[in-house]
Amino acid sequence: MAEDEAVDPIRPEFPTARVKKIMKLDKDINKVNSEALFLVSCSTNLFLRFLAERTAQVAAEKKKKTVKLDHLRTAIKRHRPTSDFLLDSLPIPAESTQSVARSATDRDRSRPVADKSAPAGTRRIDLFFRKPENEAPIQINDA
Repeated sequence: MAEDEAVDPIRPEFPTARVKKIMKLDKDINKVNSEALFLVSCSTNLFLRFLAERTAQVAAEKKKKTVKLDHLRTAIKRHRPTSDFLLDSLPIPAESTQSVARSATDRDRSRPVADKSAPAGTRRIDLFFRKPENEAPIQINDA
């Protein structure tokens, strides 16, 4: 009976070319095996689902409908293995600048997203995916 049923292959939800590009940012990685790429993509998906569920639980505990950075920070602090490597990567909360940020937010709403400056200590994601102007294109051979 199991042989008669067609098995759908598991496909990662993340674009494999981008995952491969991110993995190859590490200078120690020369080639990326297709099995390793699959496992990293699936692991990333599972980790992000886990983190999203924990963050949603924190927001629900605080009776909030919108998930905020503070909820994410609390969820990360509660899970020790995640806290060990991820907590340092989150932006530092700044309570004193929130009132200044609120007035700046009203002013920034009329500007296009590309013109808005990123918070201190962060980069815009579109800068990561932009092609370098002075470099040759990267050739990736899938084996």
